[in-house]
Amino acid sequence: MKERIVGILIFNEVEVLDVAGPFEVFSLAGGENKLFYVHTISEKGGTIIARNGLKIEADYSFENHPDLDILILPGGYGAEEIEMHNPVVINWIKEQARQVEYMTSVCTGAFFLAKAGLLDDLRATTHWMDIDRLEREFPKVQLVRNVKFVDEGTILTSGGISAGINMSFHLVEKLCGKEVGRETAKRMEYDR
Repeated sequence: MKERIVGILIFNEVEVLDVAGPFEVFSLAGGENKLFYVHTISEKGGTIIARNGLKIEADYSFENHPDLDILILPGGYGAEEIEMHNPVVINWIKEQARQVEYMTSVCTGAFFLAKAGLLDDLRATTHWMDIDRLEREFPKVQLVRNVKFVDEGTILTSGGISAGINMSFHLVEKLCGKEVGRETAKRMEYDR
């Protein structure tokens, strides 16, 4: 099976589980036979301060990260209120969209994809508290309510916070088969 490089965007005020959930799923998939190598990436590298004060050290910056197969865009206050208005971040996301195999979002990370124009005329979801706002601000996006995630082929969006774990399992199974997904869930003691 092909090994893939997963990048997770991190930034100040990112939602912790939006990062940690997918990180855990992809890091554990395959057990001893690593199937995914997961890296955190911030605009400038260094330390970011996530929601509620957790400090996370970025593995890479926009300038020096390896080529990615999968990009995960987490949400949180920093996504929907700060970084979605940062043209450097949005342009980097657009650039990555031309290179990666899969673009994904967790929670309000969907605002990044919408702002970059990547969700136009596609079905998508986000956190239930923010879905009306996403629909208002980006009317070309076809919002789907009351689902954990939406798979539009190469673009996947997930609902709020823990739904990123469900989406990550779905993508692991899509790429590596149901058995790998089952084994990973068992290892995490995650009920699916």
